[in-house]
Amino acid sequence: MKAKLPDKFRPRIVMTIAGVVLCAIAVGFFKCSLFGVDPFQCFAQGSWQRFMGGISYGTYYTGICFLMLVLDFFLDKHYIGIATFINMFLTGYIADFSQAAISRLAPSPSMALRIAMLLVGVVLMCFASSLYMTSDLGVSVYDAIPIIISNKSKKPFRFCRIGCDVICVIVGTLCGLLPGVGTLVTAFFMGPLIEFFNVKFSRPLLDKRK
Repeated sequence: MKAKLPDKFRPRIVMTIAGVVLCAIAVGFFKCSLFGVDPFQCFAQGSWQRFMGGISYGTYYTGICFLMLVLDFFLDKHYIGIATFINMFLTGYIADFSQAAISRLAPSPSMALRIAMLLVGVVLMCFASSLYMTSDLGVSVYDAIPIIISNKSKKPFRFCRIGCDVICVIVGTLCGLLPGVGTLVTAFFMGPLIEFFNVKFSRPLLDKRK
């Protein structure tokens, strides 16, 4: 018996792939802005430097993602899907390519250009996150946490996302990794911006697709 594909599978898979690719490109802009890392990276890098410096960061990061994947599975496995694994295995490579390409185009960016890169990175990351979250084919292991909290607590997603991001920044800071301007911007604005794109673009786009 054939497994039944989700309703509107084609537009959903397009939104998923577009969202993951654009999110990875956004990471490249974010890194090239030199204004700090995003909240989850602040937590991961800070805790790695403080407690696990004896192993490679890649190994540590993969371990954290695996533990969060297990947590997501037990809390609500609905949010584990194609997008989760596309995100886990492709984002790093695309982000590295994006960062290298942007660095070649602007090897010594001015302050104005760095600010522009930060703004592009934040907005693009929120838009991309909205696309693959709305596609409902799975989300990244970290993005799933505030969604699950929002669903279970009936609290607005934007506040749950801000809370998770702030906790990550606090833990990273306590571990010795000082947050940059970009870290604080994403901590307080990603949740509301993702929700804005959900309401104004991604959900209406999916609703009108045949």
